[in-house]
Amino acid sequence: MNKQANTIRKCLPAINLLVMDVDGTLTDGKIYIGESGEAMKAFNAKDGYAICNLLPKHNITPVIITGRTSKIVANRARELGVALLFQGVKDKLALLEEIASERGIGLDQIAFIGDDLNDLDCIKACGLSGCPSDAAYEVKAQADFVSEKEGGAGSVRDYVEWVLGKMGENHPPHLPTQ
Repeated sequence: MNKQANTIRKCLPAINLLVMDVDGTLTDGKIYIGESGEAMKAFNAKDGYAICNLLPKHNITPVIITGRTSKIVANRARELGVALLFQGVKDKLALLEEIASERGIGLDQIAFIGDDLNDLDCIKACGLSGCPSDAAYEVKAQADFVSEKEGGAGSVRDYVEWVLGKMGENHPPHLPTQ
């Protein structure tokens, strides 16, 4: 674990938002493009269950921030009830700071999961951070939690359960504390 355990324990009861990247986190990072230009992405149903059911049950608002823009992502966010969707974002940390300010919370009240270098500033700045097992080395080195699952294969569900477990909720602590 890269951050002090006491710091993590102190901020856990106040986690207000769980922010997710898309490509490589909610998906496996592959983008299928057909001959007429249509794109397809695959999402994991277990991740969807955690976003749609577990987070709201514990008063944690799900947020998606992604560098790409896609109707597919907008459709998935709508399906899961994610009202805070931001696409085409170049500076994720600047947007995250703006969201936190608007909500009157600190970055320490935000949990973030991402997989690549454009997520690294958020990984370092947020109260809790996580990543899939196939994340960039630099991200894994800074994250509080590294899932045993790859992006698009349930790593978001894994992270949600870890966050809730750290908060003392009745969810199985299926992975050891790092």
